[in-house]
Amino acid sequence: MKQLFFVIAIILTVPVLAWSQQKDSLVVTDTSGKVVASTKVKKGLWRDSAGNRVYSPRKAAIYSAVFPGLGQIYNRKYWKVPIVYAAIGIPIYTFFDNRTWYNRTRYALAVAEADPNSATYPDSLANVHSSLSTLVRQKQTNSLLNYRNDFRKNMDYSILFTLLFWGLNVVDATVDAHLKGFNVNENLSMQVKPAVLSNRAIGLSLVFKFDDKPSK
Repeated sequence: MKQLFFVIAIILTVPVLAWSQQKDSLVVTDTSGKVVASTKVKKGLWRDSAGNRVYSPRKAAIYSAVFPGLGQIYNRKYWKVPIVYAAIGIPIYTFFDNRTWYNRTRYALAVAEADPNSATYPDSLANVHSSLSTLVRQKQTNSLLNYRNDFRKNMDYSILFTLLFWGLNVVDATVDAHLKGFNVNENLSMQVKPAVLSNRAIGLSLVFKFDDKPSK
């Protein structure tokens, strides 16, 4: 399981490193492809020729990788921040909760396997959690062992889900920054029309139409 976590961490790190190697650039070209402007108005903030803010996917990815939710704040998608915190915070909480119960069951198992006639047994039994003391007195070591293994397994799953949601948080911030650059206006339309296929079957077709004329 440790090897799996290491591989996942490497997979999540590579996209961030790739973005960090890219240079921020805002290049404005004319219809022939000739560069007519390349300007950075101030550090960390780009604006296009119309004065609109241009978001950097590289920065969004790094911000979310360093601190979850920071990339969403950079993209001004504030409503996503509680979702990110919940997605990452819940498995972190379950990890610590399962670790606590793992330690309790491990201790209870050790007491159950100890000699009840020893002088230290009463004190050891008193330190066992109340929900496990019955199993210890009845010497149900198999049940305690199963509980301990389950808590250990849940700890591993919690780490796995934490890494997974952390990576999704980076991907979400990066994609959002990319989508900020798309200009979707009222000139773009979609129509659903009936269509006759080659085998004379009747179906539906989606027609996308883009009118480059400014809308009145």
